[in-house]
Amino acid sequence: MSEQKRKGIYLLPNLLTTAGLFSGFFAVVSSMTGRFEAAAVAIFVAMVFDGLDGRVARMTNTQSDFGAEYDSMADMVSFGMAPALVAYNWGLTELGKFGWLAAFVYVAGAALRLARFNTQVGIADKRFFQGLASPAAAAVVAGLVWVGVEYDAVGTDYGIVVALVTGFAGLLMVSNFKYNSFKELNWHGKVPFVGLLIVLLIFVVVATEPALVLFIVFSLYALAGPINTFRTVDKVTLNDVVGEQEEDADFDADANSTTDTVDSSEGQQDEESSNKV
Repeated sequence: MSEQKRKGIYLLPNLLTTAGLFSGFFAVVSSMTGRFEAAAVAIFVAMVFDGLDGRVARMTNTQSDFGAEYDSMADMVSFGMAPALVAYNWGLTELGKFGWLAAFVYVAGAALRLARFNTQVGIADKRFFQGLASPAAAAVVAGLVWVGVEYDAVGTDYGIVVALVTGFAGLLMVSNFKYNSFKELNWHGKVPFVGLLIVLLIFVVVATEPALVLFIVFSLYALAGPINTFRTVDKVTLNDVVGEQEEDADFDADANSTTDTVDSSEGQQDEESSNKV
């Protein structure tokens, strides 16, 4: 009689996912009590845990369907609900319906972005993200709040700006703009010594003004998708911005070459048959 496999979940990666989920929940609670700087920082902390759980699971060979689904649910809280509620509590409360609609656009965009990402796992080009990734969008919104608090800005005085940034970040998540995923970088390879010095310099720059530097970096990354699209496409259509893209350009090229090969093969077979006749 074969021994049944023990049922359970892997502790370490799911523990990191739980830490990210707690950071998102902590951000919401902190914004409700007026601690907006702590709320913004908690969202960035959730980004760190979100980057660690998947890598730890792959390094320890503890991937599971449960872990993937749990990570997606945690991302919805940490990078969907939390940034929208933090932005709403900080700068959108006095805008009435326009304020909570801007926050809802962000939440809906995050939900749609995560759902689309889950359906494209294994078939999408790993070099690029289709639409702005939810952690990057959360960093833009949280970074705006963090910068505002650092410079003693009253969020409600800049409610229109907060609403536009929040809504625009939500729309970028469901767009067709391509963003570099940086997954093709070889983190295990050797780099020149000057590379380490550059990394140290980056840490120093971020440490001097973390709120401003992080907000600028993620804002430039968010704008990179639309800028690259309008710069590389001769005539931008609605399908380049939103809508369903069933096939990629690389796939089209491969399909066309395959079709040409099949057609030439069929033509060669027909010619051989006629010669035999």
